[in-house]
Amino acid sequence: MNTVLLTLGRLPKALDLARAFHGAGWRVIVAEPFRRHLAGASKSVARSHVVTAPASDAEAYLCDLLRVVAEEDVDLVLPVSEEVVHVAALHGRLPSRTRLFAMPQEVVLAAHDKGRFAVQSDGWGLAVPPTHPLGSTEAAALAQRQDVVVKPLHACSGRGVRVVRRGADLPAADPAAPAIVQGHVFGMERSTCSLVHDGVVSGTVVYQGVMQSGSVSIAFERVEDPLIERFVRGYAAATRWTGFLSFDFMLDQQGHPFAIECNPRTTSGLHFFAPEDLAPAVLDAGHPLRFRPETRLQQFYSCLTETQLSLFRGGGFQHNLRTLVSTRDVTWSARDPMPFLTMCFTTWPIIRAAIASRATFGEVATLDVGWRGDAPVSAASAAPGRAASNTGSASGTA
Repeated sequence: MNTVLLTLGRLPKALDLARAFHGAGWRVIVAEPFRRHLAGASKSVARSHVVTAPASDAEAYLCDLLRVVAEEDVDLVLPVSEEVVHVAALHGRLPSRTRLFAMPQEVVLAAHDKGRFAVQSDGWGLAVPPTHPLGSTEAAALAQRQDVVVKPLHACSGRGVRVVRRGADLPAADPAAPAIVQGHVFGMERSTCSLVHDGVVSGTVVYQGVMQSGSVSIAFERVEDPLIERFVRGYAAATRWTGFLSFDFMLDQQGHPFAIECNPRTTSGLHFFAPEDLAPAVLDAGHPLRFRPETRLQQFYSCLTETQLSLFRGGGFQHNLRTLVSTRDVTWSARDPMPFLTMCFTTWPIIRAAIASRATFGEVATLDVGWRGDAPVSAASAAPGRAASNTGSASGTA
C-alpha cells in the first residue's frame, strides 16, 4: 500500500485530502505541530506525528519530516497550507522513491512574496495593481494619487493589512518587517484554487465569500469567471508550476480582475472539487478534475459563531442565519462523522489562541507554520520583470 504524508492536519482542507487519498486506497499519515487536530479524528488517517512548528525552528521541522518519511516509507509528501514554503525546502533531501507535490522553495518564495509576485506577474503581462516597496519614492507617489493598501510581504489571512486614503501619510518603513504599497482596487473580491502539473492546469475553482470572519471567508460560493481562469493559466504556464496554486483577486467597477496576491497552496476552494477526483488528479496529470454538485459550502462552527455575534453587531443576522441553515458543511460526512462531532475539542488550541489574542480563528490558525522570511527580496529588486504598473482600467479609488 502506498503512503501519503500530509504536512498539516488542523484545517478542513487537510481532511478533504486525507479522505480523498484514503478512498483511493492509500495509507494517510499526518505531520502536525499540534498533538490533536481535525484530520486526526478521521478514520481516513492511519497515524499522526507531532513535529516541530516551522515558525519556531525551520530546520528542526524539516528534520522531523524527513524522520517521518523514513519511518513510514512515505511515497508522496503533500503540503496543505502555509507550511508549504518550509516543506518546499525538502527538494533534494527526500529519498528517490518519495515525490514532493510542490515547487522548489525559491519558486514558492517568489510567489508567496507579495512584492515579487506583483513584479513577476506584471512582467508576464498579467493584470496586477500598481505595487511598490513601502519606503520607496514610487510608493509615496502612488499614495498621493489614489487610495492604497499596505501589506506585509509574507502576511496571510489579512494580518497587518491596512488601507491608507489618498494623500494620507504612509506608515514608516521597517527593515525588520518589509511591506508593500499596492493600489487599492475598489470592488468585489474573488479567490481561486487550482491543481497544476508542469504548467498545465488540471482544474480551477473560482469562488467568493458569502460570510466572513474578519478577512477570511467561512462560507463561500463557486462562480464562473473566464478572465480569472485565464490569469491562472498564464501564471501556471509562465512558472511551469506543479502543485496547488491559488490567488486572490479584486474586481474593478467594470468587472476586470486584478490579482492582489498569490497563495502557493490550497485554499477553501479545494472543497469544491469532487472528492473522488482529488487523489487521482494529484497523482496523474491526465485525470479529469470535476466539481462537486454543491455551489455553496460553509465551515459550520465558524459560521455559527459569526451568526451569533451578528446579533450584537447591529446587522447581518438574517443573512447569516439563512446561510447557516441552508449551506452544506465542508467537514460533515455520515461515513466519517468524528471530525465534525469532535471539532471543538480538536481545534481547541486554535480557539484558545484566538481568544487570548482577540483575533479571529483564521488569523491565528497558521501562525506557527507560516513563513515570515529572514531576508525577503523587495519588489524593487525582484526579477524577472519590471516594477509593477497599472495594467488595466482599475482606478484604484474608493
